[in-house]
Amino acid sequence: MKYRLYREQQLHCDLQTAWSFFSSATNLSKITPEEMRFKVLSSFENDKIYEGMLIDYYVTPFLGIPLKWQTEIVQVDFQKSFTDSQKKGPYKLWHHFHEFVPNENGILMKDTVDYELPFGILGDWVHRLLVKRKLQAIFDFRRKVLEKKF
Repeated sequence: MKYRLYREQQLHCDLQTAWSFFSSATNLSKITPEEMRFKVLSSFENDKIYEGMLIDYYVTPFLGIPLKWQTEIVQVDFQKSFTDSQKKGPYKLWHHFHEFVPNENGILMKDTVDYELPFGILGDWVHRLLVKRKLQAIFDFRRKVLEKKF
């Protein structure tokens, strides 16, 4: 079964600042809970996001078991939006659309994550028991970090 997580957050900064922060893979570990031991393995010459960019990570989502994860940037609309999609990793489907909308208070950032777990009915059961709450907790953590930063 496919699931969707949607979040939005007001950032009190300008568009260039928001875009620079979120389009840099090296900043992902700053907005991921420490217990997930998230580590970007890829290194980039200039860290500018582009379509076709591959990003490799290690992440430890459950039970201390590290997993390799690779995402590809499949869409970039400079300073408006970008999308990353899992190529290799724990999900059957992972498609994360990031959108940045200027407003009178700065930038409204929107995250839409469409995802699906492997293993059919078993994956749905694991989603209800663990994954849904874990993803919500990760995005709650991000909200707190970003409120302080912006």
